[in-house]
Amino acid sequence: MAERQELGVGQTQILELAHLEQEELWVDEGSDDYAGWFCVSTNPFPCPASGCAFVAEFMTAAHLILVWQERDDPNLLRHASRAKAVGRNPHVVTYEVAFGPSASYYAWEAAGRPVHGIRGK
Repeated sequence: MAERQELGVGQTQILELAHLEQEELWVDEGSDDYAGWFCVSTNPFPCPASGCAFVAEFMTAAHLILVWQERDDPNLLRHASRAKAVGRNPHVVTYEVAFGPSASYYAWEAAGRPVHGIRGK
């Protein structure tokens, strides 16, 4: 475990992460069947993690399609707006299990907003 050091103004520190033998992705452990909830479909975009070949076609977190119970949820609309701002052509659609694994946006937030390769604490 790395020792914690106080940093002064203008100082930076680079932390090296131990090699992970098996990558773990966060899982929405409270997930039920989210069919009929809503998600944001987008133009395909690659996972930003180095060396990952995953390509998403929906707003995702840790390779899970984020879903909202209400079509007009303010957080769904905010994420769709961000996707539009970067040219991903977002569309709110009804989630279907055939799209792939999903997670509730609010469960993801409650888990600390884990991203690719990081499990929520």
